[in-house]
Amino acid sequence: MADRFEVLDEGFVVRGPLAACSRVVVVDERELVCTYVTRSGAGIADYTVELARSVDGGRSWAPHGPVWPDLGGHASMSMALSRAPSGHLLLYGTSTPVGAPGESWWDGDRQALKQNDLVWAHSSDGGRRWTRPRVIPMPIPGSAEAPGPLTVTSRGRWIGVYAPYNTFDPAVVVDRSQIVAVFSDDHGRTWRHTSMLRFADANGGGAESWVVELADGRLVGTCWSMSLVTGVDEPIPFGISHDGGETWSTTRSTGIAGQATSLAPLADGRLLLAYNQRAQPDPGVWLAVASPTDDDFGVGRHGPAWVAERATHTDGDAGHDAWTDFAFGEPSITVLSGGDVLVTLWSDQPSGRGIRFIRLAGGSVHGSPGASVASATSSANPARP
Repeated sequence: MADRFEVLDEGFVVRGPLAACSRVVVVDERELVCTYVTRSGAGIADYTVELARSVDGGRSWAPHGPVWPDLGGHASMSMALSRAPSGHLLLYGTSTPVGAPGESWWDGDRQALKQNDLVWAHSSDGGRRWTRPRVIPMPIPGSAEAPGPLTVTSRGRWIGVYAPYNTFDPAVVVDRSQIVAVFSDDHGRTWRHTSMLRFADANGGGAESWVVELADGRLVGTCWSMSLVTGVDEPIPFGISHDGGETWSTTRSTGIAGQATSLAPLADGRLLLAYNQRAQPDPGVWLAVASPTDDDFGVGRHGPAWVAERATHTDGDAGHDAWTDFAFGEPSITVLSGGDVLVTLWSDQPSGRGIRFIRLAGGSVHGSPGASVASATSSANPARP
């Protein structure tokens, strides 16, 4: 039987626009920042990174507009927000050059992305001012799909992950059967890489990857996994690193059938996994509380955090190949200062379109009412971004 989590509040960070890739960080006890991208349509090369702020713990939000207004029409950007232990904020993701208004960066026949760049930026004043996006050299051939944020570990390493994709050039051979991790030990000046997840099926592919540091210093990574031949989703895989991302355990299955993963660490060593579930009863965003080891994800509590009115616009197939038909997606999960849990997602439902939030009671998520589920990052050693 699925667990039920207590919903304290529900609403919209921004309502009206077609949006995606919402990520929330806690700046202080009451102040939250959310970044997201606005777009005219799925796959159209006009993604614009925007920001909203809450000063009442996430109950109400005020939009602040594009992070880089001058890049509109020149670069289509999808970037994810995170907070370093130092308090600095980071954006990480992709930037695609725009050749003509209204063009697409997606080739559905080849499951390909227009060649893009991995980029990052940072803010030292709570997201009010940002550096210009800086390129991370692409470590292998292919484009990048990178909706997860940079994690800054307790030792100061920056680590981001992405799924390699085909480009529009059929001559470019891309090793898609992996999730790539890029990491920097000098605040983004130089980067190295490795495979975080390696799929047993040579014809497997990934998307929506994420990595976090647990309270004991281990790194855990997950992604959405599918067959590139049949388009059928595979159970969510995971991997663990004991050495800051240099090496990773054999890729294992979480045993959970879902898409578009996001993670948040808990102070007691466990983690939260949020993911989309579109093919089973109660389609929506589901949440799992887990205690992972190298061989077992250790799922404890598990159930829906938000149930959708519709999974897709046409009630058709809900696999990866049909992603432009999805009616919700890209959940993120943030543990708030008081222990409650904030889930955000993009939503295009009869009840409203935009970036939706759901606030869950911390005790109902943690499994013992009133217990603290403070984020593990709150006690991490300071490290400059």
